[in-house]
Amino acid sequence: MKNIFKHLFSFFLPVTVLIVVPMAIEKSRSVFNLRQALEGFVFVGIGLWMMFVTIRGFIRKGKGTLAPWSPTSKLITTGLYAYVRSPMIIGVLLVLLGESLIFLSFNIFIWALTFFIINNIWFSVFEEPDLEKKFGEEYKEYKKQVHRWIPRLQPYRPDRNNRI
Repeated sequence: MKNIFKHLFSFFLPVTVLIVVPMAIEKSRSVFNLRQALEGFVFVGIGLWMMFVTIRGFIRKGKGTLAPWSPTSKLITTGLYAYVRSPMIIGVLLVLLGESLIFLSFNIFIWALTFFIINNIWFSVFEEPDLEKKFGEEYKEYKKQVHRWIPRLQPYRPDRNNRI
């Protein structure tokens, strides 16, 4: 039962970032341009898929959640993480950018940019140093080989020579 509450509570993080904040900062929810809305839905679809795959990996492979209070107990370097270190945040950014296109919203675009900057600072100052302490050389090697935001062309495999 405790695990169910952890998973449900961590569901509120993306809901807040993707729905609550955009609704609070953008009062107009009209679609003004059908082509841009369709392009926006493509971004949203890809972003949601990335988030789903990442969250599933947190639960199945990492034995944790996306929430800081229930982190993974295993380092995940497979799936989308074999290509980029921050697939969850990239997924969230794609959804936010899609929303900004759908509603032609500069406010949501600024929120996406702000979210990106906050996460970049968070990763640099808190999360990555913590992962280095928690997973040691395994994480340091992974960090050397896999970029935070720019995906690799070939998947990272720790058992092979993975020079970028």
